[in-house]
Amino acid sequence: MDIYLKAGVISLEFLQSIKMAMRSIQGNKLRSFLTMLGIIIGVSSVIVLISIGQGSSKAVTEQINQLGTNLLTVNVMNSDIVKLTVEDAEKFRKIAGVKDLAPVVSGRVNVRNGNTSTQVSLIGTTASYETVRDVQVNQGRFLSDIDVDYRQKIAVLGANTAQTLFGIDNPVGQYIQVDGTSFKVVGVLASKGGSMGQSGDDVILLPLSTAQRLIKNTNVQTLYIQGKNAEQLDWVMAEVERTLMRMFPDHQDSYSVFNQQDLMDTMSSVTSTMTMMLGGIAGISLLVGGIGIMNIMLVSVSERTREIGIRKAIGAKRKDILLQFLIEASVLSAFGGVIGIALGLAVGQVLSKAIGLSVSYSVSVSLVAFLFSLAVGIVFGVFPASKAAKLDPIRALRYD
Repeated sequence: MDIYLKAGVISLEFLQSIKMAMRSIQGNKLRSFLTMLGIIIGVSSVIVLISIGQGSSKAVTEQINQLGTNLLTVNVMNSDIVKLTVEDAEKFRKIAGVKDLAPVVSGRVNVRNGNTSTQVSLIGTTASYETVRDVQVNQGRFLSDIDVDYRQKIAVLGANTAQTLFGIDNPVGQYIQVDGTSFKVVGVLASKGGSMGQSGDDVILLPLSTAQRLIKNTNVQTLYIQGKNAEQLDWVMAEVERTLMRMFPDHQDSYSVFNQQDLMDTMSSVTSTMTMMLGGIAGISLLVGGIGIMNIMLVSVSERTREIGIRKAIGAKRKDILLQFLIEASVLSAFGGVIGIALGLAVGQVLSKAIGLSVSYSVSVSLVAFLFSLAVGIVFGVFPASKAAKLDPIRALRYD
């Protein structure tokens, strides 16, 4: 019974301290708001900057994923030394763990439809490119093995290329001129947007054999190899590198093999580091806000010295005074934290819509920012509260 009675008394004292702290804050609304301003700016800055960092990381991951899944890319930098043929490329199918592959020859070509012309990237490849690179056909169909075998003069257009040449008309079934040669359009790719600084929509895809004849180059410049699963990808990469070394000994500098997952890990590491730096910079403003709270609380202690003296004279204990000022500092920082979260979310939305920034919100980040602001308020409120609690009641009553 005594325990419950004591708990009730403590709860009553705590509620009384909260009421007194709220009255003090309401009595100086402008000063209280200015005190909270540092916390508001700090919390909103943390949320906005970390959300931008996380959004950028997510956007980079999505761009890399557009390259395809479980993907290895072999790039030939010097085709005069390393002459990788289609027959050579097919040897990589024998490696255990390889699901599919797509050889590519590339270049720049002029494409014309009537009086409209444009220069785009040419990709000469096989039917496997559709699954290996995870491309989607919006209209018509993709390239087929028969197109490659019979060197068909057909083309699949990227989304931007189709719009430039045909506007809102359906290009499928119509003819275009590619470097002066007539090609029939059989399909249009769905828009894929930019990936790694390059547009995936300003392209034209031709059957591999047709493209080799058009650009007069039979050597494969890029080979995309799709693994069966992510777990085997490192092993497959090692086997691909060993196969290339046997094909082209002493010419390792003329080609490169890179793993999509390695690229993703590297980019994620960079963006995570940048996000942490942005969060740390924003966190400094929270500390500045804490200093502002301590400064105002010290002023408040000086202004209310007689009040403290009267409270002590009528029986208030040191812990009561300490609790009152700590609660006041905590309430200020808590209100600032809540307003800062709301402001941060609003600013993030504005930046996302106004300038197209990728913003990714996280409940955990908002919660951590709020708790940190609360901790800052308590830590920086301890000194003024301790100073108030230690005041001598007689001297406090004589204070003018």
